[in-house]
Amino acid sequence: MANTKYFSDEVSIHKKLRIGELLIHSLLLLSALLSVAITLGIVIILVEESILFFSEDGVTLLEFFTNRQWQPMIQEFGILPLLNATLTTSLIAVVTAVPIGIAVAVYLSEYATKKTRSILKPILEVLAGIPTVVYGYFAITFMTPLLRSIFGDDVVQIYNTASAGIVIGILILPLITSMAEDALNAVPNSLREAAFGLGATKMETSLRIVLPAAFSGLAAAFIVGLSRAVGETMIVALAAGAGPNFTLNPFKAAETITGYIVRISGGDIGYNTVDYNSIFALGLVLFIMTLILNMVSRKIVEKYREVYD
Repeated sequence: MANTKYFSDEVSIHKKLRIGELLIHSLLLLSALLSVAITLGIVIILVEESILFFSEDGVTLLEFFTNRQWQPMIQEFGILPLLNATLTTSLIAVVTAVPIGIAVAVYLSEYATKKTRSILKPILEVLAGIPTVVYGYFAITFMTPLLRSIFGDDVVQIYNTASAGIVIGILILPLITSMAEDALNAVPNSLREAAFGLGATKMETSLRIVLPAAFSGLAAAFIVGLSRAVGETMIVALAAGAGPNFTLNPFKAAETITGYIVRISGGDIGYNTVDYNSIFALGLVLFIMTLILNMVSRKIVEKYREVYD
């Protein structure tokens, strides 16, 4: 009788555990399906509204990707000025953030003590938590005057892509630093010990052993930071300029794709007009750009990933 009761209790506990596991599994599956459904919904909306835009008279894919003028009100539909400003601010951002971010990550991973790390990490997290609109006003009130004092008021316009790009670099700095530090920490200590055993210094070990071993993670940090910079909105809307301008001069005003979307969606443009539908076509371009960057990041990680026993 005692053995039968013990067996019955064990079956009951096992059944309760199975029910709990099944519930957790169902919730996780629902969350995954929900994220996929949301993504599909976004794609469907962007594609449907983009079709309406390209069905307008005078709108063609060839003109969309080759024309250097973007003025939908006068039938000029060239994305190049907006795309050029977007890439300019994004490249300035990664050029600003990547060297600093990797340097900070190397310091935190290889040199900093626990006390120093406990001070620097919260500071980086504070940078990540500042609203982007604050960064935008910081670009206007601090970065632009700083650039104008260095290069001259006649060279640097009040609104320019350089100040916007530098501040976006400050924005993505915590992201790149965190991902780079994780990649460096994933390098086995045995590689460091082997380098020290051969007489390498701390600097030589960090630069010649640890950094190359973490290349896939560092490359992924670069791509993710670039994707974040491409999609930034408020900083460029406030600091880069409010008019499409095809220029390679970072000290001049130029409107980015996200800046144009903010300006049009927040204005008095009527629903189902050419200007209104154009923001969905531009949003689809941004979606495709970030998708390509994410795919490139995955390929780089798969190709250069180092596996250690």
